[in-house]
Amino acid sequence: MSEDRKENANPEKTCCSSKKTFSTILKFILGLVFLVLGGWLIIKFWGELFVIIKGCIGLFLLLVGLVTLAIARE
Repeated sequence: MSEDRKENANPEKTCCSSKKTFSTILKFILGLVFLVLGGWLIIKFWGELFVIIKGCIGLFLLLVGLVTLAIARE
């Protein structure tokens, strides 16, 4: 009997609000739009993106080396 009271004590949690559902659907659609646009831009600017990636390899390795030395120093 006490279990019945606990279940019915807060009826708002058992029912989904339309505002929350709309917000979730909007976020999902917006996420898909961003994924499509991001993929399209990567394909469109692949040459420029590849130059940037190649240019960042040195910086990345420098930072990895600094982090490794900081860890080894401890």
